[in-house]
Amino acid sequence: MRLRLISIFFFPNRILILHDGNPRLSSFGLMKNSRDGKSYSTNLAFTPPEYMRTGRVTPESVVYSFGTMLLDLLSGKHIPPSHALDLIRSKNFLLLMDSALEGHFSNDEGTELVRLASRCLQSEARERPNAKSLVISLMSLQKEAEVPSYVLLGIQHETAPSTKPLSLTPLGEACSRLDLTAIHEILEGMGYKDDEGIANEMQETLNSKKHGDTAFRAKDFSTAIDCYTQFIDGGTMVSPTVYARRCLSYLMNDMPQEALGDAMQAQVVSPDWPTALYLQAACLFSLGMENDARETLKDGTNLEAKKNKN
Repeated sequence: MRLRLISIFFFPNRILILHDGNPRLSSFGLMKNSRDGKSYSTNLAFTPPEYMRTGRVTPESVVYSFGTMLLDLLSGKHIPPSHALDLIRSKNFLLLMDSALEGHFSNDEGTELVRLASRCLQSEARERPNAKSLVISLMSLQKEAEVPSYVLLGIQHETAPSTKPLSLTPLGEACSRLDLTAIHEILEGMGYKDDEGIANEMQETLNSKKHGDTAFRAKDFSTAIDCYTQFIDGGTMVSPTVYARRCLSYLMNDMPQEALGDAMQAQVVSPDWPTALYLQAACLFSLGMENDARETLKDGTNLEAKKNKN
């Protein structure tokens, strides 16, 4: 299963089935930030508690939201985490389990899955498991060989689906080639025209951003990271452009995982900004995840084309 963590909208039905039967995760249930920095959601009961306070996606908040998805799969319902934890504490596991799953795993395996979900849903972020330990625990529960999704769903498999070549923008093209120098020139030229509210920041915080911009122009990317981090940690307004610039600075310093986190944060703040998707593609290419990178590049291209039509 390809786990895509880059569409941060809240929808109850978060698992999409593609034309070939493969599942894609459209969201882990996180809220979306509005352009003025305020957070909202259609259902706050499923939102990681720390995200309510900070508006920022962390590895721990992703684990929390994975727990809500695991709970959905086990129960066949959308149960608020607080209610689910009450049932787990009172040992009412059977009330959580979807009857359609009966006979597909043992009681011990079902109990272990419920236990994993409960660990993910702890209110304190530090009490949740990390992603690596989750994967190890889930792999130990897999008893059967993996069966292709199209076989399970009875869908005719297309071995060579026809695809049209993408018509990439200069930024998309630079990201597809992982041409960091070209990306730097484009980001520098874009400036902060898509950001709102930066002028309301305190002067000390603004100085951190200004020093970061100076270092970014001078290609002193280590200093840029430090200054942008001070701005992000000390400010009240979250800037997608600052995240984008720190993302590239991380890439320049051979820190692709950190860069991907910033590109994802930029999309959380500004979901309709294609630049965030293009940068995610560059990060995924850098991490060797070429299939995901191409899909993300396509998403960015489609989003930009849609914006240009409006």
